[in-house]
Amino acid sequence: MATDHSPGPQQDVLTTLRGLQLSLVPSKRRVATYILGQPAHAATQTISELARAAQTSESTVLRLCQELGLRGYRELRIALAAESGREQERAANRPVGSDISRDDDLDSIIDTVAFTDQQAIADTARNLDRAALAKAVALTAGARRVDIVGVGASAVVALDLHQKLHRIGLIAYAWHDTHAALTAAALLGPADVAIGVSHTGTTPDTVDVIREASAHGARTIALTGVPNSPLAAAADVLLTTVDRETTFRSGATASRIAALSVVDVLFTAVAQRRYDQAIAALDATRHAIADRRVTRTTPQPRGGETR
Repeated sequence: MATDHSPGPQQDVLTTLRGLQLSLVPSKRRVATYILGQPAHAATQTISELARAAQTSESTVLRLCQELGLRGYRELRIALAAESGREQERAANRPVGSDISRDDDLDSIIDTVAFTDQQAIADTARNLDRAALAKAVALTAGARRVDIVGVGASAVVALDLHQKLHRIGLIAYAWHDTHAALTAAALLGPADVAIGVSHTGTTPDTVDVIREASAHGARTIALTGVPNSPLAAAADVLLTTVDRETTFRSGATASRIAALSVVDVLFTAVAQRRYDQAIAALDATRHAIADRRVTRTTPQPRGGETR
């Protein structure tokens, strides 16, 4: 079981705060909400001013700094000043607002969704813990069997990883039914890997399967958007995604795209690690379905007409 899920040194404080926000205790959540609402202003305030603005104590602010992996409030202010500047620059280059309004036209909706998805991938890539990813790659590449569990929208991500791993010759299964996933997890052992996918990290079905797999000695990996969630706490290795919610939960789409981008990175790194076997497996699977393609033909004139 993982013992340290603190943010890595390459992670943005604002990104980490967004992931932690909903799982924080109320006093820390008020501080996080205040900072996320006006990071540039927060960077100019003393710890006493920030604590008063968030209706909490200085000690709560310091505890939040520790939870973010920072050494103190001064380090938080420096990070906020740097990151708020980058965020303002990105916002200035954005062609649309941060959300979808009642009167937006179709072009605005396209721009908003595209920007949200692109930003989710970019933020996720920038903040992905390289050491954790390397561990996940090593575990997956060397596993006797890989079980992936995800329910609801996360099932899409689980199925995508399953078919990718299966195509390069790894024994992999994707589960979205809780009973089937739990019974499968009970048969795993130290040579196996279980991967849980949940954006919130609070889906009981997924958390219970990862705990069951761990109880039988399997190594476990969590793919989630909330770094201090129950799923993250239950897993040996944590891979974190980043996205931002917008109207009509277009952020839910962004969260899946962010997770799928991590899946692509994980798969590619695993395939590279098993380079010769992966190339041979991909060639074999391509050949197996080569004749299942529709052949493009020149349309024939109807009714015996000639041209």
